[in-house]
Amino acid sequence: MAANKTLAMRFLEGKKVAYEAIQYDSSERDAEKIALQLNVPPEQVFKTLVVSPPKGSRSKPLLAVVPANRQLDLKKVAKLLKVKKVKMATQQQAEQLTGLQVGGISPLALLNKGFAIYLDELALAQPHIFVSAGERGTQIKVAPADLRKVTRAKTADLSSP
Repeated sequence: MAANKTLAMRFLEGKKVAYEAIQYDSSERDAEKIALQLNVPPEQVFKTLVVSPPKGSRSKPLLAVVPANRQLDLKKVAKLLKVKKVKMATQQQAEQLTGLQVGGISPLALLNKGFAIYLDELALAQPHIFVSAGERGTQIKVAPADLRKVTRAKTADLSSP
């Protein structure tokens, strides 16, 4: 268990959602390598990616939560949003927009910050998934249905192999 509870952990406790905090080497940012460290299949470790809002729109960026072993499919995201094109935020933009370091961006740490959250539908096939606790070096193991409920995430087909 983490020595210091993150906002994400406190939030889950406040909502009485069961979770487990698991530590890993905080210098690692690659979700597939984190899965290896946690000794779990990569399809259970989910990365939170920041997608810039479409040009000219006033909407906030969105958070796309996808399995470690898959790529965010920007064409699918654009179609979902009914826009021509979307693009990933750069590392610098993602950190600036979220206030969190890449590798520690968590949908649970960004609630009530105006981000639309989309969870890849593949999460629902897993008994539990791992998402960042809002800081590098800590993952939260949680049931996907619980994550979806507390974040009010929309589920959709967001990724490609």
